[in-house]
Amino acid sequence: MATQGPFDALHSDRHNLQVLFEDNHLIAVNKRPGDLVQGDRTGDTALAEVVKRYIAEKYDKPGAVYLGVVHRLDRPTSGVVLFARTSKALSRLNKLFKERETQKTYWALVKNTPSASEATLIHYLKRNPKQNKSYAYPQEVKDSKKAVLSYRIAKKLDRYCLLEIALHTGRHHQIRAQLAAIDCPIKGDLKYGFDRSNKDGSIHLHARSLSLVHPVRKEAIMITAPPPIDALWEACS
Repeated sequence: MATQGPFDALHSDRHNLQVLFEDNHLIAVNKRPGDLVQGDRTGDTALAEVVKRYIAEKYDKPGAVYLGVVHRLDRPTSGVVLFARTSKALSRLNKLFKERETQKTYWALVKNTPSASEATLIHYLKRNPKQNKSYAYPQEVKDSKKAVLSYRIAKKLDRYCLLEIALHTGRHHQIRAQLAAIDCPIKGDLKYGFDRSNKDGSIHLHARSLSLVHPVRKEAIMITAPPPIDALWEACS
């Protein structure tokens, strides 16, 4: 009999798509922990395919549905994921993301309270592809990339601390690696130093909001995602 993986239960109800923003050019959804944004070698159904099916069914579209992947979130995280519905929107969004003209805010529940109530962290991250892990260094090392984020303590719980994070660069596992480097690993993130994993395989890192200028209408928009239904996240509200 096949064994059930940590995300199988999460994947069993993929039709429950939470759409946060939608127009003719863009669609943003609230990614659940365990969802893959784009297909990979696991062969698991990707969130992009679920969104395509949603569009096809809602608008009764025959044939292939166009959907451009703009950015990704790590599989165990949750929160705002934005897709482009037209090639024009995709090219303009790619430019916005590349030139850092978007504002991303994350929530992270961490072990230990940082020494400063708010700070900017600067590290140099070096990726190890075999381990699928990034290591943070205080100074530049060979093949490293500069990583910058700012955080503030948003709330203190009995055993954890809620950090609100503004991401200034987009590196592989950046938030996870940088918080681990200051001895504040994210709850459930065994890979980056938390002492045990969450039962469902998730980590308590949530892409809370994304702000940008609409690539076609040129209006400022802010897309906000509620965190997963979870006693700890509810204690943060």
